[in-house]
Amino acid sequence: MKNNVKILRETQNMTQNELAEKSGLSLRTIQRIEAGSILKGFTLKTLAQSLETEPENLIKNKNEKSEVERAKIINLSALTGLIIPFGSIIFPLILTYKTKDHKNRELGKQIITIQIFLSLILSFLLILSPFIQNAFLIKFPLFLIPLSTIMGLKLVIVVLNGISLNQNQTLAIKLKHNFL
Repeated sequence: MKNNVKILRETQNMTQNELAEKSGLSLRTIQRIEAGSILKGFTLKTLAQSLETEPENLIKNKNEKSEVERAKIINLSALTGLIIPFGSIIFPLILTYKTKDHKNRELGKQIITIQIFLSLILSFLLILSPFIQNAFLIKFPLFLIPLSTIMGLKLVIVVLNGISLNQNQTLAIKLKHNFL
């Protein structure tokens, strides 16, 4: 059985040293556990308390079909934004916050962050386009250019992230900072 200690530690922006100090375990023990040592008993309970989670969240089950099935659904739900305004944020947000699994929740937050960022850029460009259109006396409806570009970009991101989730169980395209 593998464990989620490294994932949970990193999401809390904690170093191995900090986790060792907080848990009272040795640094070497933390390193062995993150390398795949079996986690049980006192060590399991201590790490769960230190990472502020339940012990069962630290242990991965080998016979799980895939760890990121929910994240794949969250990623696909972002496509609703192509039809429904802000659907690329609303539906993934609902699915993410109904998710109990920590890894899928973090991936969902990263997916939502990208969609919010793209929606903000699109909103800004749509507000700006009539002013540019009037300033340069352009007769073509200028708002169609940023609209189609951002929508196409959203589609490409969802497809690339879907492929990456299938192959590597991570996102190919994500922002450096998550603001959720």
